[in-house]
Amino acid sequence: MLKRLVSQSRGRAVGAVLVALAVFASGCQSGPFARKQPPKPETEVKIPAQTLGPGDVIKISFPGAPNLESTQPIRRDGRINLVMVGEVVAAEKTPSQLETELVQLFSTQLVSKEIKVTVVSSSFAVFVIGAVLKPGKISPDRAITAFDAVMEAGGFDTAKADMKAVRVIRSEGGKTLNFTLNLKAILDGKPAEPFFLKAHDTVYVPEKFVWF
Repeated sequence: MLKRLVSQSRGRAVGAVLVALAVFASGCQSGPFARKQPPKPETEVKIPAQTLGPGDVIKISFPGAPNLESTQPIRRDGRINLVMVGEVVAAEKTPSQLETELVQLFSTQLVSKEIKVTVVSSSFAVFVIGAVLKPGKISPDRAITAFDAVMEAGGFDTAKADMKAVRVIRSEGGKTLNFTLNLKAILDGKPAEPFFLKAHDTVYVPEKFVWF
């Protein structure tokens, strides 16, 4: 009988110790000495590659045949004209994509397979209208987001702008597309995926609806 009581007493003591350890461990995770979890890695923003368009002036260099070098604007139909191969569509391609295509077109006529396409001047432009301080046309020399464009236009007219319903209007594939963006989230420091603009996009900042 005595042995049984001693065994039960020991069992209760061990159980109490285990419960105390569990509570201590829980307190360490949530108390003032809690171990901080490592921050989640931020998603890397992928900046879109530059796309050629009508009005861009490009230089095409042939290191192995300098006499073929050409500098010309991309016509409104998106084409350029090159000696030996004739008409080539350049619009809606990146410089590297056009380089790859030209290497194939000239493959039987050149010893060197190296061709370089360089943008001399870009016709890339977007428009910002509505409740901003300086509405108008912007011609950036880099990839630009809708938020960047608004800042380039002087920023929001904070007394009027509905920053939660900014629209990007885009003509693509024969259709007019509309994208609604909450740019106030960026100003509030909340995570938001950047919306990169394409050539000739229009950023429209509407005014707040006011009840009278």
